[in-house]
Amino acid sequence: MSKTIIVSNRLPVKVSTENSTINLQVSEGGLATGLGSIYKSGDNVWIGWPGMDIHVNDQPEVGKLLKEENLYPVYLNEEEILNYYEGFSNEVLWPICHYMATYAQFDEIYWDYYKKVNEKFRDEILKVAKPGDTVWIHDYQLLLLPQLIRKELANISIAFFQHIPFPSFEIFRLIPWRTELIAGMLGADLIGFHTYDDVRHYISSASHLLHLSGQGNKIINKGREIIVDAFPMGIDAKKFQDLAHSNEVQQQYRKLEPMFQDTKVILSIDRLDYSKGILQRLNAIEMILEKHPEYIEKMVLIMVVVPSRDTIPQYKELKDEIDKLVGNINANFRTPAWHPIHYFYRSFPIESLSAFYSRADICLVTPMRDGMNLVSKEYIASRRNPDGVLILSEMAGASKELTDALIINPNNLCEVYQSIIQALEMPGEEQRVRMQALSSTVNKFDIHHWVKIFMSQLHQIKDAQKMNETRAVNPRITEQIVNQLKVADKRVFFLDYDGTLVGFNTEIDKALPDPELYELLKKLTKEKKNKVVIISGRKHETLQKWFGNFPVDMIAEHGAWKRIYGEKWEVIPGLSDSWKEIVRPMLESYSDRTPGSFIEEKNYSLAWHYRKVGKELGEQRAGELSNNLVYLTRETGLQILPGNKVLEIKNVEVNKGKSALDYLNGKGFDFILAIGDDHTDEDIFTSLPDEATSIKVGSRLTAADYYVKNVEDVRLLLENFIE
Repeated sequence: MSKTIIVSNRLPVKVSTENSTINLQVSEGGLATGLGSIYKSGDNVWIGWPGMDIHVNDQPEVGKLLKEENLYPVYLNEEEILNYYEGFSNEVLWPICHYMATYAQFDEIYWDYYKKVNEKFRDEILKVAKPGDTVWIHDYQLLLLPQLIRKELANISIAFFQHIPFPSFEIFRLIPWRTELIAGMLGADLIGFHTYDDVRHYISSASHLLHLSGQGNKIINKGREIIVDAFPMGIDAKKFQDLAHSNEVQQQYRKLEPMFQDTKVILSIDRLDYSKGILQRLNAIEMILEKHPEYIEKMVLIMVVVPSRDTIPQYKELKDEIDKLVGNINANFRTPAWHPIHYFYRSFPIESLSAFYSRADICLVTPMRDGMNLVSKEYIASRRNPDGVLILSEMAGASKELTDALIINPNNLCEVYQSIIQALEMPGEEQRVRMQALSSTVNKFDIHHWVKIFMSQLHQIKDAQKMNETRAVNPRITEQIVNQLKVADKRVFFLDYDGTLVGFNTEIDKALPDPELYELLKKLTKEKKNKVVIISGRKHETLQKWFGNFPVDMIAEHGAWKRIYGEKWEVIPGLSDSWKEIVRPMLESYSDRTPGSFIEEKNYSLAWHYRKVGKELGEQRAGELSNNLVYLTRETGLQILPGNKVLEIKNVEVNKGKSALDYLNGKGFDFILAIGDDHTDEDIFTSLPDEATSIKVGSRLTAADYYVKNVEDVRLLLENFIE
């Protein structure tokens, strides 16, 4: 029976020793709660680091205790923790992903340990994983792990979720090992992020670094389809609601109440980090007290900063700055009975946080960059009454869902200041309307919903992959086609040229036939039962030059021209090229604006090539051009034909499908095969009779019966037919 293996840097437990006794305390974090229903059932397991350097003598006992909870440890020594975790994970990936590139330390030894520890995780997974299992990997510490597992276990479902932001390519490319990291993630079947922006940034990086093709949120890598999608993470909303009404929290709430009577309480809770915008929000509070002295003794900020990495220089400097700024604000504005900021540099139990959430009139969440930020959702779920105001940074992933919060740019000090004033003065009715909408979102899209949706998507992907695998040309399908070919007396092979018989080349005139291709066609045409038709978008003069002396028939310019071997070229009657005078100036304007693009003129079509243009710019300009051409071509009987890094405009009568059918008419072929690689070949696949066999090159997203990965596979298949 298959099982699910959850993998994260840390296990969802805290390991501690007291009087030589080892204790385990299960984490109450959102991820542990959401995944509890998975890893605690059946043979499922959670693999990760126990969180401390455990002596080798204690490892058997710790391992035994963990396995009772379906947890499997990956033991890390001090050097590995220092270089893989504190080093590469937190001094390279963390600052880069949070757009703080100046803090990144690109140390080679960090990278060496990062690879080593990812391999260590792989080895532990391989001890328990079997074909058919599902592995769900979490977060930036394990970016190499999906591909490491894929190399060892091809028939396994792998999912990856990143809980921090994924930066734009211009930031991510700063990492010297960027290509290896992207390739490592592509071992997964499903890659998840909190927001669509992260999805877009990842696909852009994969496209730039590995030149992968894709459509929408799908990436094709070595013939395997990978889905990249957004899954905004929720919290255990019911747990926070119940906690707010528990006796313990209510007791703590009653202790807070007299301390802040007739005072608006603003709450902020963060881990110590330069990405959280702590200094900026303190500056906004100071501005309010300077410009609006009427709020003195009428408002207070409870600021909880949880200690984190304060041995690292930039974190120590940040803490010193926070301490100094809080001290100055309190010194400048305090009164005998009041001070504006209650600053706690410590962690609190969840019950205390719940009491803070319940009492706070305003929750101030202003990170400079954040993957999701669950504090915002915890505040909403903890409201005992439908009131309170959430001020939320647009740089947090949660802002994409919690649109009824006051959304601010944390870099705009005046906007933060004004939003706090707006929140302090917001009428109760507006608070209720906003909070009810926010509560509805948090309750519906909770942690359990997140897990369910993510796993459902993974299962759908694997089902689709299995279906697609049945369409991949394998030895069984090859034998099936060969058997059909053997009994046929009259066979025809429709073969596209670029991307099918030869590889794609950025220089259009350099995609020449090679000796191997000529030899292959020579063998294929030697059999008298075979007819070979090269059907291409190329100019007829070019095909004549390359194949004019071969016993092959040719259809050029997508069907505008055709030539039966030994005869002259014929053109479709009635075609006109007068429309070019209208269309050419627009194509020229786009070529002028897009370095690397060029126009290819054929007898009855114009093609705008962008194969030398950067992928994103090329696709953007092609989209613009296509939209603009619609208005020119709508009434002129023209067709806009998107291809592989080319946009072609031609007469609507010119169509590969029509030309193929016209060629077949009355010839009585009892074996028909078509192979092609782009949009124009889909016309052939959909036009051919049902008994024909069609094969798409490089993509499973096709109307063809089967697909192969690349040109090499096409040539190998044709060799099999010859043999």
